[in-house]
Amino acid sequence: MESSTTRSGRVLLVGAGPGDPDLLTLRAARAIETADIVVHDGLVDARILAMIPADTPRISVAKKRSRHTVPQPGINALLVEKASEGLTVLRLKGGDPFIFGRGGEEAETLRKAGIDVEIVPGISAALGAAAEAALPLTHREASSAVTFVAGQCKGLSDQNWSGLAGKGRTLVIYMGVATAADIADKLIEDGVSPAMPVAIVERATLPGARAMRSLLADLGDLVARERIESPAVIIVGDVVDRSLAEDRLVALAETAATDTVEQGA
Repeated sequence: MESSTTRSGRVLLVGAGPGDPDLLTLRAARAIETADIVVHDGLVDARILAMIPADTPRISVAKKRSRHTVPQPGINALLVEKASEGLTVLRLKGGDPFIFGRGGEEAETLRKAGIDVEIVPGISAALGAAAEAALPLTHREASSAVTFVAGQCKGLSDQNWSGLAGKGRTLVIYMGVATAADIADKLIEDGVSPAMPVAIVERATLPGARAMRSLLADLGDLVARERIESPAVIIVGDVVDRSLAEDRLVALAETAATDTVEQGA
């Protein structure tokens, strides 16, 4: 007698890391090679997408600030739909799925639908940025705590960030370029010294990466002057002065300024 049971698919929520394909985990690379279909974010580097077999279908659900190609509920429904067809679905995300990747929302939806979910962690943008600038996020003499926050949260002025940055602490801000000046004002208002060191790492681990340093009070001006764009991570804390490549941070900032002058000549 033929079974009426439909083969159940599954979803792998996979972190593609900060960009450089060499920073993929082996598990992520194997998942890319063996998945039946790939649903990927826009920030996944083209070199990683090139690793997908030519005959594997792929669907882009790229998101940009204030404009989503596919809204999150639609992505959730798509994952359930494809897995319900018995497929092994690779949900490929930049960074790590569970750090500002909305992986938690997708996993909850899939679990409620009875879909098996596997999480494959990836190197988050904060770790990629720290490596790019040779900047330790913790240091026995400078910081014993790290906090990750999203800088694009609505109602920024209503957020209580007091205690997140200051002596002995490091604050890493994702998606904060567009609100950098407001973030600086908010942190100073909540008690952080205007002279607190700040680093901005743009396009960490990717071609054209830049790492620049400033003081908290000058953060907004730095972003505007250097025309910094996402993806970029802002690091606030005394660890910025502990960079193993402090001279490189300064040199990159000077190079960027020189390039701007030459292009405008």
